[in-house]
Amino acid sequence: MRREIFTDEHEAFRATVRTFLTKEVLPHYEQWEKDGIVSREAWLAAGRQGLLGLAVPEEYGGGGNDDFRYAAVLAEEFTRAGTPGLAVGLHNDIVGPYLTSLGTEEQKRRWLPGFCSGEIITAVAMTEPGAGSDLQGIRTTATDAGDHWVLNGTKTFISNGILADLVVVVAKTTPEGGAHGLSLLVVERGAEGFERGRNLDKIGQKAQDTAELFFNDVRVPKENLLGELDGAFIHLMTNLAQERMAIAVAGIAAAEHLLEITTAYVKEREAFGRPLARLQHIRFEIAELATECAVTRAFLDRCIADHAKGELDAVHASMAKWWATELQKRAADRCLQLHGGYGYMNEYRVARAFTDGRIQTIYGGTTEIMKEIIGRSLLG
Repeated sequence: MRREIFTDEHEAFRATVRTFLTKEVLPHYEQWEKDGIVSREAWLAAGRQGLLGLAVPEEYGGGGNDDFRYAAVLAEEFTRAGTPGLAVGLHNDIVGPYLTSLGTEEQKRRWLPGFCSGEIITAVAMTEPGAGSDLQGIRTTATDAGDHWVLNGTKTFISNGILADLVVVVAKTTPEGGAHGLSLLVVERGAEGFERGRNLDKIGQKAQDTAELFFNDVRVPKENLLGELDGAFIHLMTNLAQERMAIAVAGIAAAEHLLEITTAYVKEREAFGRPLARLQHIRFEIAELATECAVTRAFLDRCIADHAKGELDAVHASMAKWWATELQKRAADRCLQLHGGYGYMNEYRVARAFTDGRIQTIYGGTTEIMKEIIGRSLLG
């Protein structure tokens, strides 16, 4: 089906993104996978190409365009290229809105130019060893010490954890406040007492540095409080719809790409003296996947258009995240099966897509949390 949500300007931007991936990312990606981390030069190259800070006002060095469809193009093209390690979506779509919507004028002038140039790489530190989706379980504390906060705690599974120069940390500032006693504090590289643990060994997305972070009596200046004191819960809830949409967009793009490469494979691969595509079971599998992708794409494109207009609510973002990522997981499993033994080999795209994509139903809120949000909206 012909997509109707993108203009000529969006497609021109898509061409720019594809050129960037071809020149600056794909030639180096295998090495980044081996190293377990992306080169900082890639971030600087993304900044030079104008791919960072798309929605940041021009006065701070950004693109000055908050149309989410541009972010969707980025997510689609990075997914199709199989390059999740360079986490521009996390940087642009998750951290960016916190800095632009909550930052003071001084904070914006201090951080956003580097954010847009790639000189400042960012991360969000929310998950802890004993607390994931449940914000009430957060134990990291920030104690008021007059002109600064004293931050103590441990975070884990933090994307960009090794490279990050700026970490937005969710910490408890009012212990008796529960989820409504949390604040966002920005910790900068080099802060005394801020230490990074190991670069975690994951089953997929090897080039994406994911780390443990430790905060031991870290002095965080009062001017590094982001947003309202004890306002983190509301701030996080406000931005979660966009985070989940970005993940959902990658999910459907991955499923469509898996369908594309598997369709080509079964046309070429022979079994019992004829192409796999001639077998009825194979045709049924492809037919089912194609239909699931088409139906999901129609819903996702509607959500993208609604979000670009500021009209997408948390419930439909949760529906999009749940459905698209579960489809991605099913598509990866079924397409790997259709590749047979070759699907288990890392040299085939389907193998890496299988492991890279498995996290999609977990981060940004698990499938189970998405269903809970949807269920509560319907049943109270």
